[in-house]
Amino acid sequence: MVVEQRDGDGVGSTPHTKLVCLDLAGTTVGDSAMVERAFAEAIATQGIVPGTGAYARAMVHVHRSRGRPELDIFRAIFPGNEAQAQAANLTFQRAYAGVIERSGLIPLPGTVEALEKLRGVGIKVALLSSFNRTTLSRILDVLEWTDKLDLALSPEDAGRGRPWPDMILTAVLRLGIDDVREVAVAGDSESHMLSGRRAGASIVAGLLTGNHSRERLLAGGATHIIDSIADFPSLLLDPTRTPPQPGPPG
Repeated sequence: MVVEQRDGDGVGSTPHTKLVCLDLAGTTVGDSAMVERAFAEAIATQGIVPGTGAYARAMVHVHRSRGRPELDIFRAIFPGNEAQAQAANLTFQRAYAGVIERSGLIPLPGTVEALEKLRGVGIKVALLSSFNRTTLSRILDVLEWTDKLDLALSPEDAGRGRPWPDMILTAVLRLGIDDVREVAVAGDSESHMLSGRRAGASIVAGLLTGNHSRERLLAGGATHIIDSIADFPSLLLDPTRTPPQPGPPG
């Protein structure tokens, strides 16, 4: 396991972790390529096709914006045209749902064991997704994770998606957590890091299993960089680790 702590952290006292907030694609499930294919299919239905400059620019934006709600991404690709954004989002949700029905989903190595280890020591687990509620429900059915989670939220359950802190704070309220510093966040994109820091989580771990680099994760405010979700329980449960000092959100 490689654990890298952000320079300058390590001062102060960190409360015991009582809630972890995790993402899906690139964090607990290795379906990043499937997501990008669904994005490509969605924008193609709106006239942005492979081989064009517009397509290249749109896919760069998709990559940079991973972790944010899909509708927000489409609104940025089709500025001022809500009808196009909504149509592309509908196509995306249908395309992704079709892919998972045909191919299924495979958790990243160590994910199930990590979930079981965390809940086994009394830490609550919330899965926070950029997908809408319908797609999220389908994913949970395919993964059969109902008994491995305490809560699963989509942006529509909380008001706003990432990089805003709403989903994390909604999980805090629904699961009866007393202090936001008792929350640890793990994700693979800059927007995950931003939402975690804005929510006040003590630990915001950037995972190297997704699309964003170590540098992007640190720019978003990661307190730690780890190889994968398999390393997350050790980061939280190791009594010798130096607690990070929460800083201002990015």
